[in-house]
Amino acid sequence: MDADGDGRVSLAEYQAWMRYAFDRMDRNGDGTLTPDELPGGKGRPVTLAEHMAKLAATFNRQDTNRDGFLDTRELAAPPQR
Repeated sequence: MDADGDGRVSLAEYQAWMRYAFDRMDRNGDGTLTPDELPGGKGRPVTLAEHMAKLAATFNRQDTNRDGFLDTRELAAPPQR
């Protein structure tokens, strides 16, 4: 996840790492997960922009010290709500 090896994970690094699932499910590569691409074959379409915004929100909840990076302690912590 720490692409630049500085011992912490930025939002950009987090999003780049975590979007792999979206990319794998987006079989036609159009940037939108349609119901046939979603688990169970149903649900509303999800755009890449929506997915990235959700990842940013998750990152921000995990960044408990609010320094704009996730350290190993923050990455290992249970998901924050």
